[in-house]
Amino acid sequence: MDFIQKRIKEFAEKRRGNEPEGTETDVQIECPSCKNMISRKEAAQNYYVCPMCDSYFRVRTNNRLRMVVDAGSFQEWFTDIEETDPLDFPGYMDKLEGAREKTGLKEGVTVGLAKIDSQDCVVGVCDSRFLMGSMGSVYGERITKAVEKATELRLPVVIFCCSGGARMQEGIVSLMQMAKTAAAIKAHGDAGLLYIPVLTDPTTGGVTASFAMLGDVILAEPGALIGFAGPRVIEQTIGEKLPAGFQRAEFQLEHGFVDMIVRREALKGTLSYLIKNFDPAKDREHFSLDFTQDIPEAYAPSEIMKERMAKGMPLTAWDRVKVGRNLDRPTTSTLIDYIFDDFYELHGDRQCKDDKAVIAGLCTLAGQSFVAVGIEKGNDISQCQIHNFGMAGPEGYRKAMRVMKLAEKFNKPIICFVNTSGAYPGKDAEERGQGEAIARNLYEMSALKVPVLSVFCGEGGSGGALALGVANQVWMLENATYCVLSPEGFASILWKDSKRAAEASDVMRITAQELKKLGIIEKIIPEYGGADYDTAESIAMYIRDGLIEFVKAFDGQSGAAIAKDRYDRFRRF
Repeated sequence: MDFIQKRIKEFAEKRRGNEPEGTETDVQIECPSCKNMISRKEAAQNYYVCPMCDSYFRVRTNNRLRMVVDAGSFQEWFTDIEETDPLDFPGYMDKLEGAREKTGLKEGVTVGLAKIDSQDCVVGVCDSRFLMGSMGSVYGERITKAVEKATELRLPVVIFCCSGGARMQEGIVSLMQMAKTAAAIKAHGDAGLLYIPVLTDPTTGGVTASFAMLGDVILAEPGALIGFAGPRVIEQTIGEKLPAGFQRAEFQLEHGFVDMIVRREALKGTLSYLIKNFDPAKDREHFSLDFTQDIPEAYAPSEIMKERMAKGMPLTAWDRVKVGRNLDRPTTSTLIDYIFDDFYELHGDRQCKDDKAVIAGLCTLAGQSFVAVGIEKGNDISQCQIHNFGMAGPEGYRKAMRVMKLAEKFNKPIICFVNTSGAYPGKDAEERGQGEAIARNLYEMSALKVPVLSVFCGEGGSGGALALGVANQVWMLENATYCVLSPEGFASILWKDSKRAAEASDVMRITAQELKKLGIIEKIIPEYGGADYDTAESIAMYIRDGLIEFVKAFDGQSGAAIAKDRYDRFRRF
């Protein structure tokens, strides 16, 4: 009898989609995309991703927790909030009871305390099986209370978003949950704490327009449907047929609304890295370093590098302009790879685009977290085309500032790399506010409360370069240039003859050597005979050693003092 009851219980649990860990069987399930049959056990082992077509299955709450949080660490919160029927909607309470019976869940979101790689955090998991993950009053209350508790405990929050939107049966009361959850997240952010929403399939409606899109870092699963009005709503409301891939995670990444698309097998590691390195500052008023590993010994150039330096020929200003434009020079991504131990790139301006002319993200050196931002040009024509030849649009500058503000929030030093002939001058850039975006960067960078270092690697053209150059110190590679506009443009405007560019280069005093004399920059970085593939590592190591000394000088200083140091620097000009 006990055996029969046990089998009945197991069958009921499976019907509810609540299989305990380790009970996956060889029952065949159909992939909703390619229609191939695979075993449930194989699906579980493959993170619920179809091995045939690589499409992502929707994941139940218990399976999601099993994949991401440390085993046995999840403690569920706020299970005693009673459901209400604010509109006395016919049949609503019966529908809720049916959803509970089907799923084994009390509501469409589960919240609680957990550990990710031994790091405490508050986790929420939305489940589309429960009334399509729609947000009602209890759903919103659970999220709000969880975020409030996280603020009290000074813990990061991770929410796996999955929803069809507001719960229609609760009408305007459901709509109010959007504002309530957003307000709780605002208070959590103002306390200097990290919030990461993970957008899964589908994330739509009122959830998208509230807590799903308010993260410090927004992650998404491949192929997830993400949007405010879903495809069916758009087609039925205005009759517009949507193109393939519209509103998918990849579309949202391209349009600047998602930082990263992360595969499930990499998700726990990514969350762990972000939680560890975007940790809340213990003292938000003062900058402090946290080198938890041995700082590398100072780099010594090889004999070959010394020989290259000895063979260097004196260069004119115009020579340096041409050398600085050479595509062999190390790019921002190359320097980041050499200087730092790792790099997690963040994407998008959260408004309309991810500008590939600018790269930005979180990186570490000897355990200390940094934020790196730079203009990427490329080392060949195909790369230059991808990165728009290092000419950033307004979206690029807004992305850079968004990530720099993250650095300020979490007390991380910033290093900027500059190599651009200037901001992109196209019609569409003007329409989207190129001048305002540059001005906003100058305005915001002037007051950042963490140390900022800018390194000019090749060309430093006009306001497009200055938009990443409002720093406590500015360094230049020895053959880099920095000017109000190109020598050709200068000669054309003042002398009506662009062919006098070489002469203009001398008059403008745009080389690192001249700018050091003028006090515009603080340091010249040696190129060991010329910046190229062979010298990139040596140049990067020189920057690394200087960067360590640079940030040490600000250790323990108040944010106000660091910002004043930068203000005073520019006030001298």
